[in-house]
Amino acid sequence: MNSTAAFQAAIAEAEQLIRNPPFEITEQELAEGLDYLAGSIRSAIQMAFDYDLEHPVLINPTHQYSRQGLDNPDAIYFNAYLDAGASYVVSGRRGSSADLSFQVMDGGYTEAGFPSTVAAFDDRDLEIADDGTFEWRFGPELGVGKGATLIVREVFDDWNAEERGTLRIQRLDTAGRARGPVTEERIAKRYAVAAKLLTGRIRTWFAFPEFFTYKEPVNTLTVPASTPGGLASQFSSIGHYSLGEDEAMVVTVPACTDAPYQAIQIGSKWYVSTDYEHHQTSLTRAQSVASGDGLLRYVICEQDPGLANWLETTGHPKGVMMLRWQRVARPLGPEDGPGVEVVPFASLADRADLDDQRVTQEQFATRIEARQVGVARRMIS
Repeated sequence: MNSTAAFQAAIAEAEQLIRNPPFEITEQELAEGLDYLAGSIRSAIQMAFDYDLEHPVLINPTHQYSRQGLDNPDAIYFNAYLDAGASYVVSGRRGSSADLSFQVMDGGYTEAGFPSTVAAFDDRDLEIADDGTFEWRFGPELGVGKGATLIVREVFDDWNAEERGTLRIQRLDTAGRARGPVTEERIAKRYAVAAKLLTGRIRTWFAFPEFFTYKEPVNTLTVPASTPGGLASQFSSIGHYSLGEDEAMVVTVPACTDAPYQAIQIGSKWYVSTDYEHHQTSLTRAQSVASGDGLLRYVICEQDPGLANWLETTGHPKGVMMLRWQRVARPLGPEDGPGVEVVPFASLADRADLDDQRVTQEQFATRIEARQVGVARRMIS
């Protein structure tokens, strides 16, 4: 018996998918795709072997070493598989992150579409004790069906000031029951599950941006709306860019005081975040410099414009964009959304509305160092 045969075949198939994607890629993008494959292999194994309906655990399958679905650089993601008819308690201690949100979905993302949301809320709906501890109990009344998943997102605005909390999940009706013994048959099944997860994941994220992002005209961003297929309590603006070497995009958006978390990021053709640890490819409001008129102005380009709010395209003349608002106190509308200009790169030096964020190379290097420290202190893998 070859327990890993299915997974070995899936890796070979997945590599061919990466080498022959439904879009044109450069040599750099192929290398990034193979790195994306490595993270996908890692995540598929983790999700298959940590899978346990009787004794679920919170799995961290998406991070800087395993990216998917235009992952948010500001978020720590936790997933747990749920069983129909079971009862659970999610407990922990609230940290000081900008947002802690919970979502139950009735399945997983596939190349055919995305699952519906059974429940979605943030910690404002929890009773949190003075010491920060909380519990959320739920069971059959939630209407959880077969294949349901719990997703928890802990989202940070200030990477170097906000602290992580703690989280755990327990299935109540199986508490105290021992897990069954490990068998070769069980391991073979896990490898088979990992095989399906691996190729399915790659095909899913090939298809997903075609549903929404690439339907929009290039170099535009949408009016803020509930995120398609994402957290129901989140508003987002999506788009994709295509810029020449001597072009830049200026994205202007009001600083939203009715949302403690507001951010922008760019991503690659693989529909994943680009290197946010060593490059500034995303910015939260806390990391951004506001102009004197209270507006946030972001500049997307390849060349260094000497600006604090520069989003580096890192060799990607084409890519995807997303702005997020979370923990909102009201629905957002067009007046809260971004405006977009594509301008000659050379014109940036003469724009008075960018003068508030002029920085030297040394000052920008300090910003990058702060990102490296911020990722190290809060990310888990």
